[in-house]
Amino acid sequence: MKKLVLPLILIVAAGAALWWWTSPGDDPGLSSAPAGPAAIQGARDRVVAVTAAPVENRDMRDIARFTGSLTAASRVEITPRVTGRLDRLHVDIGDTVRRGDLLASLETDMFEQELQQARAELAVARASLSEAEASLEAARRALTRTRELRDQRVASQSELDAAETEVQAQAARLELARSQIAQREAALQGAQIRFSYTELRAVWHGDDSERLVAERFADEGSILQANTPLLALVEPHPLRAVVFVTERDYAKLQPGQTVSLTTEAYPGEHFHGVVSRLAPEFRETSRQARVEIHVPNPDLRLRPGMFVEARIQVRHVENATVVPVDALVERDGAPGVFRLEDAEEGARARFVPVGTGIRDGTWVEIRTPDLEGRVVTLGHHMLSDDSRVQVVDADVMDVRGVRR
Repeated sequence: MKKLVLPLILIVAAGAALWWWTSPGDDPGLSSAPAGPAAIQGARDRVVAVTAAPVENRDMRDIARFTGSLTAASRVEITPRVTGRLDRLHVDIGDTVRRGDLLASLETDMFEQELQQARAELAVARASLSEAEASLEAARRALTRTRELRDQRVASQSELDAAETEVQAQAARLELARSQIAQREAALQGAQIRFSYTELRAVWHGDDSERLVAERFADEGSILQANTPLLALVEPHPLRAVVFVTERDYAKLQPGQTVSLTTEAYPGEHFHGVVSRLAPEFRETSRQARVEIHVPNPDLRLRPGMFVEARIQVRHVENATVVPVDALVERDGAPGVFRLEDAEEGARARFVPVGTGIRDGTWVEIRTPDLEGRVVTLGHHMLSDDSRVQVVDADVMDVRGVRR
């Protein structure tokens, strides 16, 4: 008995499969035979349930979206001009400083000694000047006496020549002393300047009166080399947003365009900026160009280094003809919509090729042709041109366009 059950089951299953494969269904695409004119007409006569939406007129905005980072509009690094040991830091990261504030101090022992030595050498040079002036005055008096004695034929010509030579020598010595005075004064001034370099103060160009300490590169007790950064000061208002754009978007941008910025630090909030500069060249490695955005920051909530998303309105069309994005379909590589037309036997869907424009959220601009009426938004994948349709509510259709 068991030997007969298995063959019977196989025969029944094969017969059912053969019947299902050869019997025509509601959908002509399921038939194994080629679809003839009658089959196509039957497909058109079949009523397809669809959802539809009216063609509307709206103001459309073409929004270009980019990502980038905030940077300080101005950043200055405070560096010592002389090598020395960092004795004290008067500010730290996050502190607000004003122009001219004392930021750090170096040990001054070596510079004080240099200053004292320069002052001492200047004093010696001044004493030498006084001595040279006195010697010159004595040589001039001796020359006067020698000339009188020469007129009286008491002194010889050689004595007169020697007296004149001595005056010239003392005059040269006086000029040397004066040069040494200038040299020592310059050395003293240099020592004073180097001593002043032991105090590092907040100095920058610009109209802003306050800045923030962004970075500290060394701690107290460190040996600082000349021209090595110690602190970085940034201007917190305004900031600069930097984004990089491709060739396709570059042509749409220009200085003066308004920008809306968002950041994860303040979800749901929008900050405003203005396109300030576009780089005149593209980077060869990325084929992107740098774009800078001026971002006011009067309340100092934004900080350099924050990641931002920038939205720039590059085009605005008033009263544009629009349809829902869901209405767009592609046939033979071209976009189009199924527009509803009323007929005696009911509504039919006509395929209309379209030229699209701006996409703004769930809407898309239809540039060509002039369009009005209603368009299919769900179920169009089951349609062909001139198909009969029945418009139903979206809540009775599933995502495949089939009634629930």
